[in-house]
Amino acid sequence: MNFLQLLKSRSMSAQVAHPEELVEHVTSGKRVAYAGFDPTAESLHVGNLMPIMALRRWQQSGHKAVVLMGGATAMIGDPSGKTDMRQMLTVEVIDHRIGLLKKQFSRFLDLSPANFVMTNNADWFRDMKYLEILREVGADFTVNRMLAAECFKQRYEKGLSFLEFNYMILQSYDFLQLNRTLDCTVQLGGDDQWSNMIGGMDLIRRRERKHAFICTVPLLVNSAGNKMGKTVDGAVWLNPDMTPPYDLFQYFRNVEDESVEKCLFYFTDLPVEEVRRLGGLKDASINESKTILAFDITKLIHGEDEATKARDQAKSVFSDKGGGGQDAPKVEISRATFGVGMPILDVLVATKICDTKSEAKRLVEQGGIAVDDVKVADFKFVLSAEKFADGSGVVLRKGKKNFFKLTLS
Repeated sequence: MNFLQLLKSRSMSAQVAHPEELVEHVTSGKRVAYAGFDPTAESLHVGNLMPIMALRRWQQSGHKAVVLMGGATAMIGDPSGKTDMRQMLTVEVIDHRIGLLKKQFSRFLDLSPANFVMTNNADWFRDMKYLEILREVGADFTVNRMLAAECFKQRYEKGLSFLEFNYMILQSYDFLQLNRTLDCTVQLGGDDQWSNMIGGMDLIRRRERKHAFICTVPLLVNSAGNKMGKTVDGAVWLNPDMTPPYDLFQYFRNVEDESVEKCLFYFTDLPVEEVRRLGGLKDASINESKTILAFDITKLIHGEDEATKARDQAKSVFSDKGGGGQDAPKVEISRATFGVGMPILDVLVATKICDTKSEAKRLVEQGGIAVDDVKVADFKFVLSAEKFADGSGVVLRKGKKNFFKLTLS
């Protein structure tokens, strides 16, 4: 199975330039592809996993992967998908962050020299003078074409700085430089990078008269089109000190039902048939699929030991046999008040888990409330009295770590 077939089989293909030519290219020898990562934080986050997994699939197809750290481009900031200009970073902060990020790729990629290279665009940009850049590639970019790029459109109203306007040129030059030095012929990235990536592909084809291709993967979004990887407490990081393995496990254990199949395709190596089976489960049975997803992705990021600990801790918290659920603070509502069922917002206020309905509604909308380890997706959700039929009560979770044992008195 060639690279494009592998991507398509796992629903990871968004846009591809020159697909027929690319298939011939990747099936006629070992090729080199790169994906770029700007050090905008001290850790990669769940959203970064999509291009990382694209590089993983690339290596699984028998090719060599390049990780390009944006030591220079991080000094400008990519406007793609952003409504505001990024905070300006110092060289010292950028270099420190790159040192931290480098360690995170070993979990996902084969770092042997034959199959992997890591480089930094600061190596060629920081000492390059502005006139050199203009003379090298300036004539290959027209302002009209750049302004038509999708990555700039949403910034028109608030204003697009000239600083950010240069980002496309720098990213395009990156591809040209990697083509010249590493014979890199393919760029991989998120679908919001398409406009920037076209610039680099066209630059190589014009200047070097060589093959160059781009391929994007979907952005990690839920069924409503909102970016995944955010919680009430912020981003879901790959650094265990910033997002503990248990919290990562719980994040994917609580994804919406509609996202389970695609996340299994994206972040596991399970066979296609098994993914479709797990993704097709309904109602309570889908929780089996969510647990498998949460375990596999925690194992991928943090190793099997941490994944097992997280799974066991989750079982303990929601066990009816004296585990963490039993040890959680007890809250009660009278049966007369509860009746046959009670809206979740009323439950949260009545138990003083939330001070107001507006706070409760906000938490539900942000994915911060779960009942028996299942995220509440709708603030109109009604908790049924049937959940209390066995007398054991239910476990309510607020945020990441606040658990409450609710019973009826």
